[in-house]
Amino acid sequence: MKNILILGAGLVSRPGVVFLLENNFKVTVASRTIEKAEKIVQGFENGTACQLLVEDQEALDALVKKHDIIVSLLPWTLHITVAKTCLKFDKFMATTSYVSDEMRALDTDVKAKNLLFLNEIGVDPGIDHMSAMQVIDKVHDQGGKIRHFYSICGGLPAPEDNDNPFGYKFSWSPKGVVLASRNAARFLKNDKIIDIKGEDLFLNYRVETVEGLGKFEVYPNRNSLPYKEIYGLKDALTIMRGTYRNIGWCDTLKKIVDLGLVDDTPRPSLSNITYKQMMADIAGAVATGDVVAAVAKKAGLEKDHFVIRNLEWLGLFSNEKIPPMNNRLDILSEKLMEKLPYKSGEKDMLLLRHTFIVENADETQSTITSTLIDYGIPNGDSSMARTVSLPLGIGIKLMAEGKIDLTGVQIPTKKEIYEPVLKGLSDLNIKMTEKIT
Repeated sequence: MKNILILGAGLVSRPGVVFLLENNFKVTVASRTIEKAEKIVQGFENGTACQLLVEDQEALDALVKKHDIIVSLLPWTLHITVAKTCLKFDKFMATTSYVSDEMRALDTDVKAKNLLFLNEIGVDPGIDHMSAMQVIDKVHDQGGKIRHFYSICGGLPAPEDNDNPFGYKFSWSPKGVVLASRNAARFLKNDKIIDIKGEDLFLNYRVETVEGLGKFEVYPNRNSLPYKEIYGLKDALTIMRGTYRNIGWCDTLKKIVDLGLVDDTPRPSLSNITYKQMMADIAGAVATGDVVAAVAKKAGLEKDHFVIRNLEWLGLFSNEKIPPMNNRLDILSEKLMEKLPYKSGEKDMLLLRHTFIVENADETQSTITSTLIDYGIPNGDSSMARTVSLPLGIGIKLMAEGKIDLTGVQIPTKKEIYEPVLKGLSDLNIKMTEKIT
């Protein structure tokens, strides 16, 4: 029996850990907060919880030595510490995160020790790679060429629980989502490279209809150009990866960015003031005047514009004291968490869609869409948790059983990984629906 060590007991950990426990692996969950780990393994004789501060290298060494496969569900900045420890003790490793340059640099050493470090085995990245490659390989095998490729993913409230003006809810800290609003983007469109500055990200969205769900905003997600090589899309004229959000998100976030609300510069002036006073300061107005009108003018909007109403709904013009934080980003994140949580019994939704414009071997053209719509379980696991950690769990099972004949730093774009993982997900009712027109 393989011994598996899971580092991290956050909100996406549980489904994958339970999957491994139910498949009779011995699993240790290590967390800074031991109570979180204990809750995940509760009821399983083959599950163990322990406390670990990853910064304690000696304690990390001791744990890694005792296990066969090490899984890092820690913040991505800590993966390299874990990876180097795995190399030291000749251990296999898995993460759901994007491969960093530092991780990629370990590839030669990992191969030399005949080890596998499997990364990007979650949902985005993860299921997106695997489901895209399944279609791409099939088209290429049939002599076709993929001319245009779009891959869009988003975690959103289920439609029946989408009941706030932002069209979004958070099940953990909003800071990462807000910070992503500052990312630049790059993609290929009709054989031309398109570069979008971070401050212009939300000006570059389009509206897409998904059958049965309605309209969504789509904006580009970081740098799509590497996927020409990663996915083998040598004939593609368009390659764009993007994010789904509900209508109104992009206009609202654009003004939030423009107003400086995602600025993390420490400001002593934020001490012991109200939200209204903070917004007055941003607008260069006095707090005793019409702050809403002043902020609207600063943002270049009418006072009754829906974006201004959204900021008002959020409580940014209230006389409530701001929390004891020294920067606007943390203050905004705290307010978003307060106003946009999932309430008891509510469900989230994971929406992933690939669109392929294909030139077939007989020179006809067809469009293939491959769509995943998955919902969370009321009062149970969220869709985000399931779609992140179940691919990971299946991947670890395959590694433990010696069914992946690969070494080095890998992502799941090869058939020997994606076929069994997608089959395992389908057995758990997480599957893509394909349509050809």
